[in-house]
Amino acid sequence: MQFNVNEVAKKIGVPPQVVVDATAELDITVADNVYEADADTQELIEDYCREHAPDDGSSVVMPKGRTPRDIATSLGVPDKEVILVLIKKFKTMATLTTVLDDELTIKVVAEFDKTVKWAEDAPAKKSAPKIPAGASGGAITRPPVVTILGHVDHGKTSLLDYIRKANVVSREHGGITQHIGAYQVNLPEGTITFLDTPGHAAFTAMRARGAQVTDIAILVVAADDGIMPQTQEAISHAKNAGVPIIVAINKIDKAGANIEKVLMALPQYELVPEAYGGDIICCPVSAHTGEGVPQLLEMILLQAEVMDLKADPKAEFRGVVVEAQLEKGRGPVATILVEEGTLKISDIITVGNTYGKIKAMTDYAGERVKTAGPSQPVEILGLNDVPGAGDKVVFAHDEREARDLAGERIDAEKARLNSGPKKKLSLRDLRKHLDADVLKDLNLIIKADVQGSVEAVKGLVEKVENEEVKVRILHAGVGSITESDILLASTANAICVGFNVKPEPKAKTEAAQQKVEIRTYTIIYELIEDIEAAVKGMLEPKFEEEYHGTVEIRAVFKLTKAGKVAGSHITDGKVIRNDKVRVTRAGELIYNGSIESLRNVKQDVREMTAGQDCGLRFVNWEGFKEGDLVTAFDMVQID
Repeated sequence: MQFNVNEVAKKIGVPPQVVVDATAELDITVADNVYEADADTQELIEDYCREHAPDDGSSVVMPKGRTPRDIATSLGVPDKEVILVLIKKFKTMATLTTVLDDELTIKVVAEFDKTVKWAEDAPAKKSAPKIPAGASGGAITRPPVVTILGHVDHGKTSLLDYIRKANVVSREHGGITQHIGAYQVNLPEGTITFLDTPGHAAFTAMRARGAQVTDIAILVVAADDGIMPQTQEAISHAKNAGVPIIVAINKIDKAGANIEKVLMALPQYELVPEAYGGDIICCPVSAHTGEGVPQLLEMILLQAEVMDLKADPKAEFRGVVVEAQLEKGRGPVATILVEEGTLKISDIITVGNTYGKIKAMTDYAGERVKTAGPSQPVEILGLNDVPGAGDKVVFAHDEREARDLAGERIDAEKARLNSGPKKKLSLRDLRKHLDADVLKDLNLIIKADVQGSVEAVKGLVEKVENEEVKVRILHAGVGSITESDILLASTANAICVGFNVKPEPKAKTEAAQQKVEIRTYTIIYELIEDIEAAVKGMLEPKFEEEYHGTVEIRAVFKLTKAGKVAGSHITDGKVIRNDKVRVTRAGELIYNGSIESLRNVKQDVREMTAGQDCGLRFVNWEGFKEGDLVTAFDMVQID
């Protein structure tokens, strides 16, 4: 039976969102405000709605240990409003993911005229209802998406070729596997999706566009070569992406292979193998003979099982572009990886700034398909233009909606470009970034001429720390600053620092486009001084009162145009125009403000000193009398 969300909500007397939450708990898909459920399931939904009916709206229920983002979500206000309250009202600098203490959380929520009801203090809620047998919808286990990274000539392509030939060669047609850029391996234990990217540069370029596609990263290390510069870069990129890493120690069949050497080197990069008591899976393999490859695939599936990867094939479609190009005779062609839902022929989609109706789909083996489910890569035809790698793909109900959404994105992109440079980090403007983005980390990528210099710079930079700002080295290596370094810096909002090295021409171009700052040095202490100064600039400024002088009011003059003027004598120190002042009478504070004008006879003056007479006027106050004492001071920033 079909049920309308609004009608159910009206029947029970709850907001429609409560009904949507109930269907979500039951893993039932709501499309166009309608869902399907049998009588038993509908009864469960109505019971859930009654139990979770909201109160009068004066309180919000939340567990302890909330972040500004959680509070904003609970209150239904933009994130920035919570951040502004923290900064302006409570003088607290926090990121969106900073955990706030309970007292501060209560105060912040009170600023929005709400009270906090802690989850443990709220009435106990029954556990989420279970889906009865035969109910439709729900997430299912999906195949893991894997990217292979590593140093040049360590066997990434050879390993991919062996896996493909051993598992999908029987279905290949005309080399379509290489062309589509992604393929799947079907094993008795499960399916794995491989992204055939050219390395960590493309991996990070997709992340820079907001596409976190990869579930697991395979780090290929040659057993006869060990950890090399690009291996280190790959480690940095994978760790920055926050994905699990499995190490494939390749070329174990070659003379001079030393597996133990690789295992011993990995802990230097915070990758501790299971053999040494860590959690990094290491698999010795040979892309030439195939030795160890089945075990590697098993480990991938085991890691995926631990991660419990889920997706709902019946949910609204969502995907991402793996690669795209313009082909003669076919027009714009894009490889789409399905993330959620199911993609079908004739579906209308919006892809980044482009849109279209799917005319044809082919899978990784070149065979025509009509549908594609979660973690399945397919090549599609029908877009009006070529999208970019990493562009998000979303479902549209009709072509007009798709065209309008694409147009909005184009307008937003133009507005962003016309509004000036992107908000990227620079040492000179760290103060602005702190105020605007609530930044508390200084991310660095360090490149130097030799390994000894790298270690020296890392050691000194790691000592630049304080309780408010954390310096994080995302990657450190030998050689010039490369395009790959710029991509990582752009993704992680970092600064590239070079010691006795220069950026490559392509890196300079990419840095200009991505608005990434590059700093190069030949003297190590200048580098450290700049970092120290930057970190110091990130700290919240502190002020203290600087005493200037004391003034006694000896006469009060009434002027027709100017109003009252305090005829005064400076008994100590000095007085400067626009000084802040406190006025006391018989030891009691009667005014706290600032000087509006300072005059000597009939002339405006900037400063007067002890022993001199002057005329004073105060900002928005004329309640002074003879005998009042004025203390002049200023607030100055301290280190």
